[in-house]
Amino acid sequence: MTEKYAVVVIGGGAAGLSAALVLGRARQRTLVVDAGEPRNAPAAHMQGYLTRDGMPPSEFLALGREELARYGVELARDRVVEVTPGEGFTVVLAGGRTVRARRLVVATGLKDELPAVAGVAERFGRDVLHCPFCHGWEVRDQPFGVLASSPASVHQALMVSQWSKDVRFFLHTVAEEELSDEDLRRLAAAGVEVVPGEVAGLVTEDDRLTGIRLTDGTEHARSVLFLAPRAVPQTGLLEGLGAELHDTPFGAYPVVDATGLTSVPGVWAAGNAIGFAEQVVHAASGGYRAATAIVGDLLMTDLDAVAQV
Repeated sequence: MTEKYAVVVIGGGAAGLSAALVLGRARQRTLVVDAGEPRNAPAAHMQGYLTRDGMPPSEFLALGREELARYGVELARDRVVEVTPGEGFTVVLAGGRTVRARRLVVATGLKDELPAVAGVAERFGRDVLHCPFCHGWEVRDQPFGVLASSPASVHQALMVSQWSKDVRFFLHTVAEEELSDEDLRRLAAAGVEVVPGEVAGLVTEDDRLTGIRLTDGTEHARSVLFLAPRAVPQTGLLEGLGAELHDTPFGAYPVVDATGLTSVPGVWAAGNAIGFAEQVVHAASGGYRAATAIVGDLLMTDLDAVAQV
């Protein structure tokens, strides 16, 4: 017989594990399906999470899974390939298992697509970074580079100047004429040097970044490079369920209420599944909010059913 759960949580990152912890403590039979592809896997440490500042992401997730086990939450190392609504939801896993759930939490996150510059992918999360709030303190006062992917990259160049006063903004494939007068004034005021020309690759020595090389052969000594990956939301399951999405500069994400409830009854979303800027602390909070809403929703549904008998 098909196994039945109160809730299936799709995604085992901070959002999914946080939701599952609350659900388990509320005595809801819960299954977490985790494909094991957390967005922050390239990072050695996570920052800005009170009492967990500097903890390796893998350790954070391992501790979370240990906590879930205390409350009977089940964990499947698998991937959800299909969800079908109808008296709850039928959830099909890649490994062949099929389960049923009364409610769903979708915490499938997103993927970062990196610029096609030689050396960037290999060093991402080390000295090629995307978030100054995540890594700025650790690389403070070093020579920064910022790789433009669009005129909007000006914002990133300005932001990182809070952590270093030696910042060079590499226009790469962006023409200087695409920058507004206001952009140029602000860059100048922040002391950010604008470098025209396309970036060919990174210069490294002893497995550390030492410079940025342009296609004309010139090199700029830099020990840190910030860039903006292209966010690719993992919304396939939500789209298949007919969830309403809204467009943002960082992709299309589900429309949700304050608890993470999507436009599909019984389906909540949390973490980077609802937005590009959700940090670990935000994701954990979102999972918690979704879980508490689900517990209340299930309770009221059951009480109403009894009252109508």
